[in-house]
Amino acid sequence: MTKTGRPLPKDVIENWPEIFGDVRLNVVPLGYLHTVLVNFKDGKIWEIKITQKAKREGWDVFERNLSELVKSYEDKIDNIDFKLDTHRVRKDIERSTQKFLKKKKL
Repeated sequence: MTKTGRPLPKDVIENWPEIFGDVRLNVVPLGYLHTVLVNFKDGKIWEIKITQKAKREGWDVFERNLSELVKSYEDKIDNIDFKLDTHRVRKDIERSTQKFLKKKKL
């Protein structure tokens, strides 16, 4: 990953292009992750949904579990993709924007 982050996937940008089109990721809160897709060299794909339990346990536990998975299968994994809960991100941004606009009379 570069210091400026990575661009969001095309399907995320299509959900709200005027906002997500310019976003670059460095860190994503666990609460905004929906799924981890583990793509294997043989074409298999594991879809790991981020549960409420995982979100409660926090980033450290999630990272430790993901590291163990990668260590176990590292020679068989092609890449790992993280899918965002774009509806939640959008809702939170809209809510924060509304709060800001109510407090700051322009």
